Amino acid sequence: MGFPTTIKRSPVGESNTIIGVIDSGIWPESESFSDEGFGPIPEKWKGECQGGTNFTCNRYDRKIIGARSYIVGDSVRDTKGHGTHASSIAAGSHVYEASYYGIAKGIARGGVPSARLAVYKVCGAFCEVRDILKAFDDAISDGVDIISISVGQDHQVDITSDPIAIGAFHAIQKGILTVQAAGNAGRLFSVTGFAPWIFSVAASNTDRRIINKVLLGDGSVLEGTSVNAFPSSQEEVPLVYGRQVTSICSETEARQCSAGCLDGSLIKQKVVICDKNNNADLVKEAGALGCIVPNHGRYNYSDVGPLPVAALGINDMNLVKTYQNSTKKPQVQIFKSQAIYNPAAPLIASFSSRGPSKFIPDIIKPDVTAPGVEILAAYSPMASPSESFIDKSSVNYTILSGTSMACPHVAAAAAFVKSFHPNWSPSAIKSALMTTAWEMDPSQNLDAEFAYGSGHIDPQKAKDPGLVYDISEEDYQMIWCNISHSVNASCHAKFPLRQLNYPSMVARVDVKSAFVLSFPRTVTNVGDANSKYVASIQGDSKLNIRVDPNILQFTSLNQTMSFVVTVEGKGIKSPLTIKSGSLLWTSDKHKVRSPVVVYTGNASTSSGGVSTPSTFCKTYVILFVCIIIAHCI
Repeated sequence: MGFPTTIKRSPVGESNTIIGVIDSGIWPESESFSDEGFGPIPEKWKGECQGGTNFTCNRYDRKIIGARSYIVGDSVRDTKGHGTHASSIAAGSHVYEASYYGIAKGIARGGVPSARLAVYKVCGAFCEVRDILKAFDDAISDGVDIISISVGQDHQVDITSDPIAIGAFHAIQKGILTVQAAGNAGRLFSVTGFAPWIFSVAASNTDRRIINKVLLGDGSVLEGTSVNAFPSSQEEVPLVYGRQVTSICSETEARQCSAGCLDGSLIKQKVVICDKNNNADLVKEAGALGCIVPNHGRYNYSDVGPLPVAALGINDMNLVKTYQNSTKKPQVQIFKSQAIYNPAAPLIASFSSRGPSKFIPDIIKPDVTAPGVEILAAYSPMASPSESFIDKSSVNYTILSGTSMACPHVAAAAAFVKSFHPNWSPSAIKSALMTTAWEMDPSQNLDAEFAYGSGHIDPQKAKDPGLVYDISEEDYQMIWCNISHSVNASCHAKFPLRQLNYPSMVARVDVKSAFVLSFPRTVTNVGDANSKYVASIQGDSKLNIRVDPNILQFTSLNQTMSFVVTVEGKGIKSPLTIKSGSLLWTSDKHKVRSPVVVYTGNASTSSGGVSTPSTFCKTYVILFVCIIIAHCI
């Protein structure tokens, strides 16, 4: 993220910043939450420590200054690990020599190590709607500055039925920005956190990959994905597959390592080939030393397994099967995982949910992307690092992947910007991070802006963005009125979403229909008092984009100036097609970039949009953590 330990910080501003984390609790004894060197808590803090049994907060010298649990009879102590991981990414203190069994060893630190944490435990077996709403209410009244919530619906729902959208709307009315994970569905029209007042975060990889290697008995060495704390064995062991692993099941069931098929007497002290990659629990339970599974392309990252696992691409998987079938005594060894350099980063993770919204089509979501793949951070020693019920190992740090991990990176970046600009509105902070984000390459990232939004965050540039797109509380209120179809005194007029002063611009159009679209915008000068900005357009030549006026001359700080972006096109021939460009305002010192996107909906609907989703809404939400050996939970 271009965020080294030497970056210039605002020590007073950072220590006065409070991040509220709504999640599964926290493990307070973790080194990542050390309060050494912390002064008194901020005077603005109005919350309490209601951590429950065996959980304390110190009101004078503590990083964790508040804690509340909404689960009856349960303390704020984290038994899942998810909340601890997210909290340490956001505001963990420096921990040297942190690693997962020596893998990815280095300094573990949060984005704002001097910031304070207020923890709201809403997730036990499920994350109940009433608990989320109550947590938002408490966080707002407690005095947090930023809310980080790596929780969401398992499918898109109308924001009037979404407790997070409702809670975040109340938060932004009190000057509090809510940052939410975009979701792990990995497909178009699946993004969560699509309300305009929420900062929705996609997940991308970093320049560190974690891989493992497999040695076959013929000397072949293959590279796979998985986080293995230990090798499968100290030497090569037998490799078995299909009917060799069962005495009761069919060949197909045996090859898939289906439940009830694995015969412990046949696979003990051996490595098993499985055609499905979500049965590692069954392999371990049956007594095998490891398993080799297919990497179906969606899983372009490594996760912790309950035993040594190697997830291989289709060609390598076929090579292993050919070797196993053609050799009298096939042998194999799966090695401990290792970290290597990844020059292709940042790329959007395959699991990261894509936009747009089925309910609010004229907004780019997610807003930005941040690191969310193979992230080392603090963990609860009570939780299984592989999230497997048969894995009894205990660690203080582990490696997880998900938009859950990307979300607190952005919450920290927002807190970093706020530490320098405590009076900026949530929208100004959000704008600063969006307009200074690294531009991503659409040829390397499928679904373009609907995968990564405005790009990859750059916190250091965001603290001095030059211009910001601010949004008033009244404008958000008008958007809410139009979405919810409210009838009251403040909902007297239609307010098209394209008129919202959002830092990105998008419109859905009908297939093969010519279009002329207008996006009125206003920017506020937060850079140099006397500054001149000139507009330029980059991107798809099939879009005619013009800006009026194309020069903005500022003479004072906090001065505002308005302009209109007009986009014309002769029509896009195919459904579900994205055409995009960028508006770039350039001065002597600053570059302020906004994506401009036009896309077509699904041709099967008369309006050019997607089919209306079901109105059914589950009464709970789910944690966004995906692992190779299990489905998203």
